Amino acid sequence: MARYRTNLPQLDGEIFLTDSGLETHMIFNEGHDLPLFAAYALLETEHGLEALRTYYRRHIDIAKTHDTGYVLEAPTWRASRDWGVQIGHTPADLERLNRRAIAMLADLRDEAGHDKPIVISGNLGPRGDGYRPDLAMTAKQSEEYHSEQIGWFAQTEADMISAFTLSTVAEAVGIIAACERAGMRCIPSFTVETDGNLPDGTPLGAAIAAADDATSGFATYFMVNCAHPDHFRARFHGAPDWRLRIGGVRANASRLSHAELDAAEELDDGNPDEFGRDYAGLRRLLPNLAVLGGCCGTDYRHVEAVADCCVEHSAA
Repeated sequence: MARYRTNLPQLDGEIFLTDSGLETHMIFNEGHDLPLFAAYALLETEHGLEALRTYYRRHIDIAKTHDTGYVLEAPTWRASRDWGVQIGHTPADLERLNRRAIAMLADLRDEAGHDKPIVISGNLGPRGDGYRPDLAMTAKQSEEYHSEQIGWFAQTEADMISAFTLSTVAEAVGIIAACERAGMRCIPSFTVETDGNLPDGTPLGAAIAAADDATSGFATYFMVNCAHPDHFRARFHGAPDWRLRIGGVRANASRLSHAELDAAEELDDGNPDEFGRDYAGLRRLLPNLAVLGGCCGTDYRHVEAVADCCVEHSAA
């Protein structure tokens, strides 16, 4: 339990920026070939490592310019056993690359020279396709599967675990349980369809409440990712209690559905300025919203627009 942290600095009411759509940026804007959308593959070469360092440095610079904290998310969303096997990596390879990812982020934190806190997060993705609940797991099966990657992170300088693009309550519950067992703070993030419900039809608020009920509220906070603000904003009206559990958002630039995004051959990067204004609106609806970043189709321009709008909004 030595890694267990009662408090994370992003819980103190200040804005923390994070990065944007790493995978879509690397594929569409930088021309990298990411097998199965796996950015962790870039960790295998010096060229790939330098591309990652450049990406993170540019985002950290936005936090420094706006004097905010920053959450460094590891490029390990696909770096778990089932995905690794498809790409050709053994468990030993995956452990090495997960550890390398955190070591890279630790070096970036040391070199940043930033006065505000920089938090390192071990990043998990779903066992199956995040857009579809295509792999029916119990919470226990989820805990057993994800505990391997969580265990690797627990032996590094990672300050917390995040789990993005979750489409079922059961997978989230298993991840939360595995984090508690490993002594790591856990931030699960659900994705939703254009109707504001999880891909399996569960309303967002019901998913958060169910995950909390099943784990005695162990998750530090919840996030929403991989959907445009238009898809979930209405869920926060009417002052539901569960909205207080949302501490972060990483939205898509595009209003397209998940199915449309899957079929798209060109990147839809939306409108960064509008994106920033959307986040300012979300901040007014979500009192505990602190961690702000992007997902598919976003890049540093979107994060900069969010900072421009939300840091000013926070000061106001």
